[in-house]
Amino acid sequence: MAKDIEGGAAAHEYGAKDYQDPPPAPLIDSEELTKWSLYRAVIAEFIATLLFLYITVLTVIGYKSQSAADGCGGVGILGIAWAFGGMIFVLVYCTAGISGGHINPAVTFGLFLARKVSLVRAVLYIIAQCLGAICGCGLVKAFQKSYYVEHGGGANELALGYSKGTGLAAEIIGTFVLVYTVFSATDPKRSARDSHVPVLAPLPIGFAVFMVHLATIPITGTGINPARSFGAAVIYGKDKAWDDQWIFWVGPFIGAAIAAIYHQYILRAGAIKALGSFRSSSYNN
Repeated sequence: MAKDIEGGAAAHEYGAKDYQDPPPAPLIDSEELTKWSLYRAVIAEFIATLLFLYITVLTVIGYKSQSAADGCGGVGILGIAWAFGGMIFVLVYCTAGISGGHINPAVTFGLFLARKVSLVRAVLYIIAQCLGAICGCGLVKAFQKSYYVEHGGGANELALGYSKGTGLAAEIIGTFVLVYTVFSATDPKRSARDSHVPVLAPLPIGFAVFMVHLATIPITGTGINPARSFGAAVIYGKDKAWDDQWIFWVGPFIGAAIAAIYHQYILRAGAIKALGSFRSSSYNN
């Protein structure tokens, strides 16, 4: 009997935290353009991506310059991965309440496909992210021009010995891991259901970036962020960075799309819900 009462109390407690999916974002919301909150979010994305590229590319350049003088010098691949993952953790934590903390066109694209953001917001975010990445890399070049040019400018390039197909696959899978983590860590239904388990969303997202960098730095230098690859290529300006640039856009966008479909329509059963709604409306007619 006591067990029944306890179970009923627990059921009531969790029932009070029942959850309904928020309505999908409109495809085009012209009214959004009149709100300061949109432009504040766009500015936050610009500054966050600028800081992200400044710190991470500076870390890459510093490592290459130190290891050139001493084979055992510098932070190594582990340190570079920590710089990327750590900065994402910090910046997502700082900007999540303002812009959602995307800092990556692939993340924005995935959330757009899931109807979490409107087309207007997605386009403005991606433009801001790319401009922020260019400015961040520009700061690195301004402060360390000789090292920047000598050590590749932190630009993503396909490593020798790997085919373009391998590089593309690495970017697809790596971005899938990141965007899937973003969906899982920020899922409001999970937050409602597991509210007794404290989870800081930026932490698993930063760890996902860290782990993907460990795996794919030897292959592509790890893009998984088109703005990061684009900004470095624009400021570095060498042919090799531009020859492989398509890999760092096509791969992340495909990976983000797969992650959005997997999370929304398989894990969250969006396809089944849509089918059930369609059948219900058919019966009513």
